[in-house]
Order: sequence, then C-alpha cells, then structure tokens
Amino acid sequence: MKRVIFIVMFFLAFSILFISCGGKENKGIKIKIWHQMQVEGRDVLQRVCNKYMQEHPNVQIELLYKETEELRSGFQTASLAGAGPEIVYGPSDQVGPFSKMELILPLENVFDPVFLKQFDPKALTYFNNHLCQIGDRIGNHLSLVYNKKLVPEPPENSDELIELGKKLTQDKNGDGRIDIYALVWNFTEPYFFIPFLGGFGGWIMDSAGKPTLDTPATIDAFKFIVALRDTYKIIPKEADYDMADALFKEGRAGMIINGPWSWAGYKKSGIDIGIARIPKISKTGLWPTPMYSPKGYSINKNVKPELLIEVKKVIEYLTSPAVELQFTKALGTIPSAIPARSDSLVVNNPLIVQSQYQLDVCKPMPVVPELRAIWDALRPAYQAVLNGTMTPAKAAESAQKNTEKKIKEMYE
Repeated sequence: MKRVIFIVMFFLAFSILFISCGGKENKGIKIKIWHQMQVEGRDVLQRVCNKYMQEHPNVQIELLYKETEELRSGFQTASLAGAGPEIVYGPSDQVGPFSKMELILPLENVFDPVFLKQFDPKALTYFNNHLCQIGDRIGNHLSLVYNKKLVPEPPENSDELIELGKKLTQDKNGDGRIDIYALVWNFTEPYFFIPFLGGFGGWIMDSAGKPTLDTPATIDAFKFIVALRDTYKIIPKEADYDMADALFKEGRAGMIINGPWSWAGYKKSGIDIGIARIPKISKTGLWPTPMYSPKGYSINKNVKPELLIEVKKVIEYLTSPAVELQFTKALGTIPSAIPARSDSLVVNNPLIVQSQYQLDVCKPMPVVPELRAIWDALRPAYQAVLNGTMTPAKAAESAQKNTEKKIKEMYE
C-alpha cells in the first residue's frame, strides 16, 4: 500500500513539475519590452500593460527599464547575439544605429498602411526609406518654462529676456551671492545649446548629413550664451541639469529651458508654470530651434514569425488614442495619434497647446549615426568656450575638424 501511495505521489509531483516547466501553464505568450521612461511614465506603462494582460490572459508583458545609453548598448549587444527584447522603446535618434546594424525590422512590412495613416507624420521615424519606429508621442522638445509668480508674462525676444533678467536676478540679502536668477538651464550640454544655434541661423549638419559647425552662426551662438552669463549676469556661472532643475523647483529661478518630461515634477513642487517659446533672437529675427524627437516603439529583428502578430497587437494597443491620452494626462505629452488631438485633455490644456506652438519652430533630430560624432566633438569645444580656454571662433573650427575626424573613424 505504501508503495502504491509513493508511486502515485511521485507521478503527481512529476505532473506538477511538468506543467510548471513546460506544460499548459507555461504556453502563454511572453513579450519583453525594454524602455527608458521616467518614473511617471513607467507607472502609466505598467498600468496599461496590466490592463492588456487582464484582457489577454495568454499574454505576459515583461517591462524592463534601462537608462538611455544602457538601453542602446544593451539592445545592440543582445540583438547581435540573436536575443534581446521583442520591443524596444526610446528616442528616435537610436533607430539610425539600430537600422544601420540591421537590428530592427522595417515596420512598413508589419503594419497596415491604414493604421499608419492615423499618426502625425512627425511620429513616424524613417531611415534609408524604411519605417523604423512608431512614436506614441511627438515633441520631446525643449521649451521655455516659467514660474508665473515671478514671470507673469514671458519675454518675446532676447532683448526682452535680457531686460527682464536684469530686474529679476537678485542678491536679496546682500551677501554677494545671487538668490534668484532670471533663467537657468543645463547650458553646458550641447543638446541644450542647439536651440540658439538655430536661432542664429545655423544647424549641426546640412541636407546631405555633412557637419556644419564651423560657421558664423555657431560663433554667434557661443558668444550669446557667454554674454548671458558674463555680461548680463542673468544665468548662473555654471549649471548642470540637476542644479538648474533644483533652482527652479525651489522658486529661485524665474524661467528654465527644459522638456515636457520635467513638467510633472515642477507642478508637484507647487510651481504654477507656464510654457512659451524660447525667446526670438533679436539680432536675427529668428526663433530658436530646439530638436524634436518622437519616442516610440521598434521591433527586434529576432522576433519569431509566430510571435510577430502578437507583438504587432501590443504596439497597436500601446499607440492607440486611449492609451496615448493616459500618458498625456500624466505627463502633458503631445499624442502622436491624430484622433487623440481633439480630446479635451489636449485642447483644454494650455501647457500642451503652448508646447505645440514651440514645436512648430523645432527641427527634427537627425537619426543618422554621425550625430554621435557631432555630440562628441561639439561638447569639449563648447565647454572650452564656457571655461574661457578657447575662443568661440577657434571652438567652432575645432568642433568641425574633430567631427569630421570622428566620422571618418566610424567607417574605417
């Protein structure tokens, strides 16, 4: 009898083990998504994915957050090895390298043209005539964010900015240190310098993808930033992202140049914020031109054909108007799906309306791999100008030469 009980229990245990390892319970569809959404966005993504899994019990979505650079390098390594997540989410500039290395699928072969027509063209990122990414939001661009308590009306142009800045920048207790700045932003990083390059009539590359950094526009933009700091003294002597962010949250800055990812944090800090275009450059009559880059979804080339249809369904869900509007509600982002634009969450939100106004004068971030060479060459030259170790003219020349050198090295 004991022998019979033992045999029955053995086969029962074996059956349970079989089911848990490879049987019925484990036949569900698993879809991994790597992304780089900030905290507020992560919460929304988890919530909408939970809802999808409830409605599709056979699908399991695994979300993994990675910093932007870690995501980029990690996905490249994993995909080259025949692995990696089925879906990768991030900024549009990553799709150039991914596509060039043939790590992602051309999406025009996956999605129906009717489905793609529902999106703002700015949300669809192409490289070498192939659709590489479908954005769930557009913009991701810098704007002028202002504290309405300190700046009831934002300046329209750089002359007004300087005039307002002189009044607003104050040493309130007379200790020789500035207590309130007119304007703060991460001006030491090239990405945050780019709007002013455009405002002086320049850009980082021409239509053929050749770098265009050694120009009068670059020199003038360098000089302008230095003048705001050293001549007019309306910005801090130095400010990285965290310092500028903290000053604005503490009410010690009237304005900051930052993107929509920051707005929720400012409102949470109790700042009554407004959004406006970065002031027009009075000398040129041109608006500064921040880069815009949609964030969105690409598909790993290693996705098995039988799984591709399920991956497609998940992306269609994540880019649906209803889901995009949940991100809009939480983050103030501009939805990429055109039907979502008429929703009250968009049309009745002055921050989104003004963000769209700024977007009208933005330029798309190039998705070519050469962009990395430009960032790597521009950064030390620009920071040398800020440090006073290189003239603006010499820095522009140096940035151009080093960019050309780095691009050449990329293809040797």
